[in-house]
Amino acid sequence: MCRYQRKGKKMDAMERRKKRGRLRYNEDEIKLAITVLEQMEKTLDVMFYLMDKEGARPFVTILISAEYEDLRMLLDSEKRNTDLLFEVDKEQNLYTIICQETKIDGAYRFAERFIRALKIFKAKEIYAVEVEVRTNNHTAKEVVFKLIDTYVRAVHEERNGEIGFHSLR
Repeated sequence: MCRYQRKGKKMDAMERRKKRGRLRYNEDEIKLAITVLEQMEKTLDVMFYLMDKEGARPFVTILISAEYEDLRMLLDSEKRNTDLLFEVDKEQNLYTIICQETKIDGAYRFAERFIRALKIFKAKEIYAVEVEVRTNNHTAKEVVFKLIDTYVRAVHEERNGEIGFHSLR
């Protein structure tokens, strides 16, 4: 079980709806946000610089985790050479990818294809979330916090095998 997941029994649909509006981070989730921010902040700053220099080209950040031994190898084989892969937590099999010049629909198709492959390989506890960044009106922190918020919500709501996404305009 992913350590960022709620302990205890699975929530039923009514309980999930009640909790949706209120989300509190536990210690591991706050540490996760700090780790992702430390790893990605400079890279996201470069992405914003490129958006300034070359015009507004959207990019997508993906946060993905799964109980699967060769997750990194599979991610490496599926990503493009322009995509940037970061290992967030090797023990928990948690990775982020920045997909340059990509819109949410392209990233969604990538994640969909990737999740299908993971299911074929019998992976468990698959969580994937995406944040599309369309403009440079945001900071790296805002992007990371939206990514973490989307991920933590997906885990708390037990959206295993689904793709959560958000767009920052």
